[in-house]
Amino acid sequence: MTLASTLKANEAAPLLPVERPPVLVVVLLGAFILIRTGGVQGFREARKHHEITVTPLLMGWVEAIAFLLYCVATLIMGKVEHRKFSEYGLPLRQALRKDFWFGLLLGFGAISGTLLAMFLLHGFRVTGLALHGTAIVSSMLAWGVAFLMVGLFEEFSDRGYIQYTLASGIGFWPAAFVTSGLFALGHAFNPNENAVGCVAVVMFGLLLCLFLRRTGNLWCAVGFHLGYDWGQMFYGVPDSGIVPYHNLLHSTLNGPRWLTGGIVGPEASILTPITLLVVALIFTRYYRPNRDQVPSARTL
Repeated sequence: MTLASTLKANEAAPLLPVERPPVLVVVLLGAFILIRTGGVQGFREARKHHEITVTPLLMGWVEAIAFLLYCVATLIMGKVEHRKFSEYGLPLRQALRKDFWFGLLLGFGAISGTLLAMFLLHGFRVTGLALHGTAIVSSMLAWGVAFLMVGLFEEFSDRGYIQYTLASGIGFWPAAFVTSGLFALGHAFNPNENAVGCVAVVMFGLLLCLFLRRTGNLWCAVGFHLGYDWGQMFYGVPDSGIVPYHNLLHSTLNGPRWLTGGIVGPEASILTPITLLVVALIFTRYYRPNRDQVPSARTL
């Protein structure tokens, strides 16, 4: 049975966890928001200067620990609810397969398309290389691992157990709006975030829920998250206010904030919601609605 069909079957019969939210997941959700407001992306000193610099090592290990803790909590709740871990969206046998790589290409293509449009509107310009020699390979690999951890944690925390449990009681798309709102809340505390950026994050969350709905798992969403974030470091633009560090290209953002996103980066640009809509159209054309019933939720 697929994740999507399981959710549909359960919509008529709310599960116990919907009536009494598991304490473990609530605690971890609070920890996720704490990380966003005062952890990796929100050190107090960095906030004073309105800039945040994060290394791949620092980001990677914090996100990896958070992901591991969330997996432990989900395993415990799965035992309580007599469900397999794979039912919550991350079947290990489907890891790093077609859905993941297609999502990665979509993610990198999305940020590239946004910056191309920005370039044509004279808001973005590449000025040269920031790295040379072996530093290019080591830095790009390090950021790849770090953003893989980010994708795993954020996708599983927002669209794993919580999405599954809410959907079993109120339906998939109402639950998707709730989890996307929580996803945006985690970004709303970023320094200098604006309304456009918050709307873009909500749309980002809904797009990733669309990936989940059509594929039956979170691997496409994880790949998209990785490709999008890695692309921002590749081009040397801010990522949710994070200052580029060991990025491949030197680049500049010039122009009004509605176009460039300012210090927040492309996330807060008016071009981003437009790009996400285009990605949704491309994805729905590639993954037809009847694919809802095709993918199997494989076990560990």
